Amino acid sequence: MSFLAQAQTQPPAAPPAQAKVAIINIHAAILQCAEGKKAAAELSAKFDARNLALQKRNADLQAKVEQLRKGGATMSDEARAKLMRDNDAENKAIQRDGEDLNADIDQDQSKLTNDLGNKMMEIVQQYSAANGIVMVLDVSNPQTPVIWHHSATDITTDIIKLYDQAHPVAAAAKAAAPAPAPPPAKK
Repeated sequence: MSFLAQAQTQPPAAPPAQAKVAIINIHAAILQCAEGKKAAAELSAKFDARNLALQKRNADLQAKVEQLRKGGATMSDEARAKLMRDNDAENKAIQRDGEDLNADIDQDQSKLTNDLGNKMMEIVQQYSAANGIVMVLDVSNPQTPVIWHHSATDITTDIIKLYDQAHPVAAAAKAAAPAPAPPPAKK
């Protein structure tokens, strides 16, 4: 279940006497929290090698296209036709591999957004309950119907801080690292 669907299925609590509305840029909150930054860096590292290889293949293809353009008139018809077929086949392969790379990136980004978003929604709900907020509007989409808001209603920074407190990244890294050896005893 996506974090948005989860938020919509939560039973409403009785509104406080002074109802408040807040806004959040959930996309920015996910990307700016420590866990989001770490996950984005890992995601980038995961796909950088494939992306660089694709860029190199594309540069090599462009060099072959340039070679064909410059020397095509002096080549035999058979050699020119073979080079054109090879270039077309490589271009199609690069396009397919690029589409596959983009699909893999999109899939991993969606999973990341949903995983972090689910945890982020718990923080938003707790924060809202503690602060008498009855509605939180997400303004991360430019098509959001919010056309103006006072900066005091933006809870994005507060949610990022609370998320980082609830889901610390450094503590997880320290727990995975072995404890340092004790200093040698003095004689």
